[in-house]
Amino acid sequence: MVHLWVRAEQRPNEERVGLMPEGAAALIAQGFRVTIEESPARAVPLQPYLEAGCERAPFASWPQAPADAIIFGLKELPADGTPLTHRHILFGHAYKGQPDGPALLARFKAGGGALYDLESLVDETGRRVAAFGYWAGFAGAGVTVKAWAAQQAGGICPPVARFADQQAMVAELTRDLDGRRPGALIIGALGRVGRGAADLLEALGLPVTRWDMAETESGGPFPEILAHELFFNCILARPGCPVFVPQATLAGPRKLTAIGDIACDPGSAYNPVPVYDRATDWAAPVIRVHAEPPLDVMAIDNLPSLLPVEASEDFASQLLPHLMTLNAPETGVWARAKAEFDRFTG
Repeated sequence: MVHLWVRAEQRPNEERVGLMPEGAAALIAQGFRVTIEESPARAVPLQPYLEAGCERAPFASWPQAPADAIIFGLKELPADGTPLTHRHILFGHAYKGQPDGPALLARFKAGGGALYDLESLVDETGRRVAAFGYWAGFAGAGVTVKAWAAQQAGGICPPVARFADQQAMVAELTRDLDGRRPGALIIGALGRVGRGAADLLEALGLPVTRWDMAETESGGPFPEILAHELFFNCILARPGCPVFVPQATLAGPRKLTAIGDIACDPGSAYNPVPVYDRATDWAAPVIRVHAEPPLDVMAIDNLPSLLPVEASEDFASQLLPHLMTLNAPETGVWARAKAEFDRFTG
């Protein structure tokens, strides 16, 4: 019997969950055992999971879970250095040269556990089977528009908090813009993240220029980016990725004053927006990287949590068919994810 242990997220401002109550019911009907941890922050209440047949566990009790349990969460584990003995499903951020990656992989190696990284759950063509990209794009575009509007008032983006839903976000941003219509350029417009960003901008009635691989294959420079008030990086950086906004352009003439680095990978050697060096957060959503004219970078790395219910529902619906195959982890997406883990730890 597969035992799936859904842990509570321990990171601040993280309310998402990767399994909805109806998904848990479907797994249980197939013979799975599902445990759900109590959580003070999860956007979905505990009671519907219990009614679906899940077992209840205390908050953050996953280290004491049975040895055969598969621990399922989304964001990072507490960085306490303890060996990891279980199999884990999460976003590990460990395979692209991120600074915390080696420490996480060393913990798995020390404990004998394994990582099924959610970024490595891919189909036969290499496409990810489940992602939060659309809602990252939608929310990231929203925060960047808010940052731009704050600039127009002579300030900097104020703290942000979760929105009741996407309609509430659009209504607030409409008030912030007060009739202004900055132009935006999106790179990665054909992907999930880019589509989410474009949908938010279109809901606000803003003009959008959509670029993808064809428009950037020259390798740059890209003066068109500097000719828009808003720029959104929505691509997954890989070796050979061109630089979109070089440091040298900050002091030159430009209309660009707000960047939404929705891909948000400042620790990667392939970061295409190398004008900033750290992620931002809800309390301080932007980094001002140049004063006059201003240039603010939004690089929040848990953007979908600003719309946690919609983001959770979307992601969980994508992932559920693959969770249903966890009784054969040596096949399909799980085998490919394990092979990637083995490649980095072998």
